[in-house]
Amino acid sequence: MKGLLLAGGRGTRLRPITHTRAKQLVPVANTPILFYGIAHMAEAGITDVGVIVGETADEVRAAVGDGSRWGVDVTYLPQDEPLGLAHCIRVAAPFLADDDFVMYLGDNLLEHGLAGLVQGAARDEARGLRPAARILLCPVDDPQRFGVAELGPGGDVVRIVEKPSDPPSDLAVTGAYLFTEAVHDAVAAIVPSERGELEVADALQWLIDRGRGVAHEVLSGWWLDTGKKDSLLEANRRVLATLTPRCEGTVDAASRLDGCVVVGPGAEVVGSRVQGPVILGPGARVVDSRVGPSVAVGPGVLIEASTVEDSVLLDRVHLRGVPRLVESLIGPDSEVLRTGRTPRATRLLLGDDASVELP
Repeated sequence: MKGLLLAGGRGTRLRPITHTRAKQLVPVANTPILFYGIAHMAEAGITDVGVIVGETADEVRAAVGDGSRWGVDVTYLPQDEPLGLAHCIRVAAPFLADDDFVMYLGDNLLEHGLAGLVQGAARDEARGLRPAARILLCPVDDPQRFGVAELGPGGDVVRIVEKPSDPPSDLAVTGAYLFTEAVHDAVAAIVPSERGELEVADALQWLIDRGRGVAHEVLSGWWLDTGKKDSLLEANRRVLATLTPRCEGTVDAASRLDGCVVVGPGAEVVGSRVQGPVILGPGARVVDSRVGPSVAVGPGVLIEASTVEDSVLLDRVHLRGVPRLVESLIGPDSEVLRTGRTPRATRLLLGDDASVELP
């Protein structure tokens, strides 16, 4: 079985952060989102992984390399334009050949990874069954935002509806799929949707309509699409909560660490309180501040005389004199400073698609 990991796309919902980096490389708990997907592939026993790349291909290649750190072999598959998930399958067809494969969206996170999806296919095979696809479904409060599965009286998937105004169920189709070679016929047969993309929902429906079989299971754990700031912060909270405390830096006697706190190599905590779950990246410094809970502090970040909660600070961010920063995603090399200059005013330098809330 092969893996297909999608790392193309433009990441418009995470701008301005994604003006300068691939959305799949934005970190959750100081680890790029894409790395979790590769690790999930390896944990499921998949060692031959194709990665779809687009305009951020060079950045993705530099970050991922050949995949050897995860024990997998990575093949990069360029996609000239982001023309839909089913188009990714079309692009990857020569790499996939006739093998079964797991397709996983590179900006999604699954609490329990992909092992259950692969094991479900193995159980089908042991019973002499071979559905053309297997999908993971997750109950959601707002199914209008997702592709939604309609189940028949016997529990079979009978219809996939993309972002329905009147959802037939609350079961959203997550960003993980397992396909046999039959999906290539479906991808070849469907036409672009109204938004000009080849939709994976249409390919699944094509298989269902021809009796090829689409199996499913309902997730027992959480699933998050990290494509927006709020969902990325939620992913950060959940992953931070799974970390094991450790200290590879220094914490002075005037400081206090509570709960799960990871202090990375060379990081310093001086005269501060850190309330976990929190991770401090290599070389980060926290001085006369309060950090946490649910904060990921990237490498080289400096926090002085500030309070930070429920936020992600990317590499080399500098905070000074910030009374309370919450629910924020701060891009690399940014500064948030209270200068004390008069007349008192707010001074901003913002890029495209920035969002600022002032008290």
